[in-house]
Amino acid sequence: MSPPTTSVDGGLQPLAAWAAPVRRLWVCRSLPRAALILLVLLTPCAGAQAPARIESLVNAGTLDGMRSRDFRAYQESVREFYAPSGYAPAWVQGTTPSAQALSMIQLLEEAWKKGLDPEDYDGGRWQARREALAQANADVAAFDVALTVCAMRYVADLRIGRVNPRHVGFDLTVEQKKYDLAQFVRSRLLGASDLSAVVESIEPPFPGYRRTELALARYVELARQDDGEKLPVPAKAIDPGQPYAGLARMTRLLRLVGDLPAEDAATTPPEVYAGDLVAGVKRFQRRHGLADDGRLGAATVKAMNVPLGERVRELQLALERWRWLPSEFVAPPIVVNIPDFHLRTLDAGNHVVMDMRVVVGKAMTTETPVFSRDMTYVVFRPYWVVPPGIMRRTILPAIGRDRSYIADNRYEVTTSGGTVVTSGVISDEVLAQLKAGKLMVRQKPGPKNALGLVKLMFPNEHAVYLHSTPSTELFSRSRRDFSSGCIRVEKPAELTAWVLRNNPGWPLARVEQAMQSGRDNVTVTLAQRIPVFIVYGTAIAHPDGEVHFYPDLYGHDRRLAEALARAHSPSETAVSGAGAIMRSANHPGA
Repeated sequence: MSPPTTSVDGGLQPLAAWAAPVRRLWVCRSLPRAALILLVLLTPCAGAQAPARIESLVNAGTLDGMRSRDFRAYQESVREFYAPSGYAPAWVQGTTPSAQALSMIQLLEEAWKKGLDPEDYDGGRWQARREALAQANADVAAFDVALTVCAMRYVADLRIGRVNPRHVGFDLTVEQKKYDLAQFVRSRLLGASDLSAVVESIEPPFPGYRRTELALARYVELARQDDGEKLPVPAKAIDPGQPYAGLARMTRLLRLVGDLPAEDAATTPPEVYAGDLVAGVKRFQRRHGLADDGRLGAATVKAMNVPLGERVRELQLALERWRWLPSEFVAPPIVVNIPDFHLRTLDAGNHVVMDMRVVVGKAMTTETPVFSRDMTYVVFRPYWVVPPGIMRRTILPAIGRDRSYIADNRYEVTTSGGTVVTSGVISDEVLAQLKAGKLMVRQKPGPKNALGLVKLMFPNEHAVYLHSTPSTELFSRSRRDFSSGCIRVEKPAELTAWVLRNNPGWPLARVEQAMQSGRDNVTVTLAQRIPVFIVYGTAIAHPDGEVHFYPDLYGHDRRLAEALARAHSPSETAVSGAGAIMRSANHPGA
C-alpha cells in the first residue's frame, strides 16, 4: 500500500495521516476482512480530510464551539499560518495533540496567572476537546484551528493588552509592539521545547510587572481564604485605647494580608483597639494611600471592607496597563503614576533610581492626562503664562475686583509675542483686550512663581509639564490632586540634575545655583531626549513584598473594566491585516 502524494482537492496529503492506518493494518491482520476494510476506510478520514476542512474553516472566519466563535479579527493571520503547509494540522499528529499543543493548552487554562481570563481562550473547553480527539469521528481540523486562534489571541493579549489604551482615553500607543502572529506562532511556538519561556519573553520586561504577577497569585489565594465579613463603619473615628465592635474581624483581616504578623497577634480577640493592632492599621493605611495616623476613621474601615476579590481585579488591571508600555526605552525614562502621586526615574535595567512625591490635577475638574512624550529641555526661573482656563476662572474676576491685582502678585500683561504691555494698574482698555483674548498674562520669575524655579518640558498638546512649586506643604498630604493638570515635583533640583546628567557641567550644585540666583528664563536643551510616561495604576507591588492599593481617583479603573468586559465578547468584529495584530475599536490592539 503506497501513500498517495496528493489529496482529493489537489493539496499535499500529510504522510502522518496515512502512517497511522498502515500500522493499525499490520496489527489487526487477524480481524475479519470486512471489518479490516472498514477500519482502513474510516480511520484515516479525520486526518485525510483535515486540510480541506481547515481551509474551509479559515475562509469562514467562524468556528462553532468556541466561546468567541467569530475570529475574523485574526482571519488573515490564521490563513498566513496554515497556507504554507497546505492547511495541514499544526498541533495534532494523526489524532494525538503534540507536546507543544499540550503545553499551549496548559498556558491557556492557566491564563489567570497572567491576569487574563482563561475563558477568553476557551480554558474550560480543552479537556473535552482532547477527549473528543480519541473518538472515531474526531474533528481534528476544528481542534487545530481553535488552538491556533486561541494561541494568537493569547499572544496578542499578553504582548499588547486586551484593550487599546486609546479606546479608554489614554494617549499611549502599542503599535511598535505588534507581532506578525502567523510567523510568531509558526517559528516561536510550534517547535519550542519550553513554551513557558517563549511566553515570558514577550511579556513586559519590568521587575514591577513580575512582582505584580506574584502579587496577583497571592491575592487570588487570599480572596479564597477570606470570610468576607464586613466591619462596622464607626460614626466617629476610633482612637487607640478605645473599644471597637469589629476588633475580631479586623485582627483576622490584618493577619491574613500580612499587616499584622501572626506571631505578634493575640490568639484571642482584644477588648480594646491598642498595641500591635494600631501598628497593623498604620501599615494598612500606608499601603492604601491613607494618612497613617492609626485612627479607625470611615475611610480606613471602608478600605478594609473592600473585598479581596476587588483587589484581585485591581492587580489584573495593573497587569493590563503594564502591557501598554514599550518593551524597551530609547533612554531611561521618567514615570509618573497618578493614583499613588509618585514620580520615579528608572535606570537602563528598569530599576527605580529616584522616587519622589508629586501633586497632580484635581479629580473631576482638571485631571492630569495619561500619555507619553519625550522631554527635550528645561527652563530655569521660568515665566508662568496663565492658561486660558485659569485666566477665565481666576485672573479676570480678580482684576475686576482689584485693578492692582496684577502688580500686587508679580504678574504682567503681554502681547502674544511676549512684549510687556503693563505690570501696573489695569485700565478698562487693557481689561477689555484681556477678556477678548487679545492679550495674555504671565507671572514674573522668582520663588513665588506658580512654577517655582524650574520647569521640565516634554512638549505636548495637553500643555502638561513637570515643575517645582512654592506650595511645598502639599507634599505632606496623603491625597495630592491639587493642580490644574501639570505635575508639581517634590525634589525639583535632584530631578533636574538627573535629567541633565548627560549634559556636561550640570551637577546638582550648578542646578541649585541656576534655580536660586541664576538669570531668569534660561533654557537648557537636553543632550539626550528622555521618555516621560504619565501612567495610571491603582495597584503597585513593591520590591519589599508590600502590595499597595490606591483609590480610583479619576475613575479609569471602572472604564477599563467595562472595556475589558467587551473585549472578547462573541460580537468580535475587528478586521486583521498583513498578519499583524489589527483590531477594531471594540477590540484591543487596533
